[in-house]
Amino acid sequence: MQDQSLLHKLRSRLAHQLDPVLYSGNGMSPLNIAIAIVILAGIFLAIIQTEPSIRQGHEQWFRVTELALGSLFLLEYLARLWTCVENDSVKNRWQHFFSFFALADLLAIFVAFSLYLGNGGVILRLVLLIRVVRLARLGRFSTALECIAEAVRSRTYELLVSAIFGVIILLFAATCLYLVEGDIQPEAFGSIPRATWWAVATLTTVGYGDVYPITVLGRILAGITAVTGICMIAVPTGILASAFSDAIKEAKEKHRRLPKMLDKDL
Repeated sequence: MQDQSLLHKLRSRLAHQLDPVLYSGNGMSPLNIAIAIVILAGIFLAIIQTEPSIRQGHEQWFRVTELALGSLFLLEYLARLWTCVENDSVKNRWQHFFSFFALADLLAIFVAFSLYLGNGGVILRLVLLIRVVRLARLGRFSTALECIAEAVRSRTYELLVSAIFGVIILLFAATCLYLVEGDIQPEAFGSIPRATWWAVATLTTVGYGDVYPITVLGRILAGITAVTGICMIAVPTGILASAFSDAIKEAKEKHRRLPKMLDKDL
């Protein structure tokens, strides 16, 4: 009985360090800060490995480091799996196992060990960026992501309408340039799909400059399209900014009410 009590206390203390919801302090817990540093180190390692001049001659060191990181990630994963039931919102460990972040953890562990075993191709190296996603589960990052997700959910209809409006403008601009420039520049505007590439670059204000109209009417249409693109981007940006502000206010209000609710229960 005493051993079980000690294990329960250990699991509870560890859960309060790993789970941002259970942690009562401000910001991130010391353990989560340490984990974040390890994840950032892994990201930095993945980035510098893409430079052949750095990797050449240090392959063994990189492989051993990947093994060490993979081992640390595995320990963290097992610890989270063990302590997840301390959170009342988690019904059982299977629920945690199939959660998005738990699967992301497994993928990061798999990639780390795969690179150590010499199976690291381009795809596996790109998958290493999944470690960036793992940062989102730590401390205040998770709260911010929840606010972003809530902002998108609350404005789904408005965003959908603006997206449909954007597609209409895109096709209209591509069709106009096809009609005006198609015969003069068949390689660039000889079809609506070809003209669509120019329309996308112009409406998103990227303006690569590899394709551009040369007729007077084409340039006038290009100017109108560019201005329309600024307006088109401003609409969903304003919608999301307003929704995100509302979500932040709601999260702060919920956080402010939480201590009072706990005191009332006690």
